[in-house]
Amino acid sequence: MTMKSIFDAREIKVEFEKAGINPSFIPLIWKQASISHNDGENFEWEQIPSLPSAAYPLLYSKFKRLTSSLHSLFHSSDHVTSKLLIKLQNGAFVEAVIMRYDTRLGKYNGKPRPGGPRSTLCISSQVGCKMGCKFCATGTMGFKNNLSSGEIVEQLLHATRISPIRNVVFMGMGEPLNNYAALVEAVRVMTGPPFQLSPKRITVSTVGIVHAINKLHNDLPGLNLAVSLHAPVQDIRCQIMPAARAFPLQKIMIEYIMLDGVNDDELHAHQLGKLLETFQVVVNLIPFNPIGTSSQFRTSNEQRVSTFQKILRGIYKIRTTVRKEMGQDISGACGQLVVNPPDKRSIESSGHLTDIEDLHL
Repeated sequence: MTMKSIFDAREIKVEFEKAGINPSFIPLIWKQASISHNDGENFEWEQIPSLPSAAYPLLYSKFKRLTSSLHSLFHSSDHVTSKLLIKLQNGAFVEAVIMRYDTRLGKYNGKPRPGGPRSTLCISSQVGCKMGCKFCATGTMGFKNNLSSGEIVEQLLHATRISPIRNVVFMGMGEPLNNYAALVEAVRVMTGPPFQLSPKRITVSTVGIVHAINKLHNDLPGLNLAVSLHAPVQDIRCQIMPAARAFPLQKIMIEYIMLDGVNDDELHAHQLGKLLETFQVVVNLIPFNPIGTSSQFRTSNEQRVSTFQKILRGIYKIRTTVRKEMGQDISGACGQLVVNPPDKRSIESSGHLTDIEDLHL
């Protein structure tokens, strides 16, 4: 019998109600399960005090504290990025990435940035992905299966054993809005006790699933949405993102991956500026991260990225940031997540890091 994750909120609520157990005990169970230092196999439900007697046999027969395990952990050479290879109960693997920031090193509007050291966790929502974006390694896996809400939350538990997590971004493997029910349930668990993450510090990245975007606004108000735009005109977008669809642009953040000679010309910057100038958006320019020697794409050089940014900022008055490349040496950078051992390249530690969650504060 396949055991369920204790963090699958719907499953445990249904089972408790069927057994006549008050669901109000569930947050207590989550709290004890989240602070335990025992792994999923050695955790005993009796460690949780004061539960109704009927709860213990039910928990033993149907639920596990962790259905997944941390298979491997890789640290980047600059010590700011860690990639977790997580083995699921069905034998499949997903990846999550911890990105560490120290905002004291940077400036915001000419003043020291508040907040100090903190970590952002990049979470996966699926094994593989069906969107097929040509610049993304995850797309080469194809779609394998959706994660349960518990498997999504468990990534947060594995990560908090390594570093305190303040921000969560659904920018790992998979299209989060194609696993909508599990996404919403996982976020509700993360924003409730005992995790108590602020919705303002959670971002969901999507290629633009229109009906789900509209629904998400009602189901999870206050959540940040990042739209993967990556091109100023639809024909280019469809070339590099086969699943591209029309979607409203009145969103908080627009992601735009910089591909040398494809979408990074000054003309493209003007096209993007004209497209977005009437909207209240932030454009996040993302340097393309190599996904292998066979890739048809190359990284835009710093000068082209800088010129692109200056056009958007100076001419169209669009707030524009450039994503700092993190974790390339462990294949943990944006677009590189695929279940393969990391390569041995190293990256230099340079510049001041900007946490993308700060864009929403």
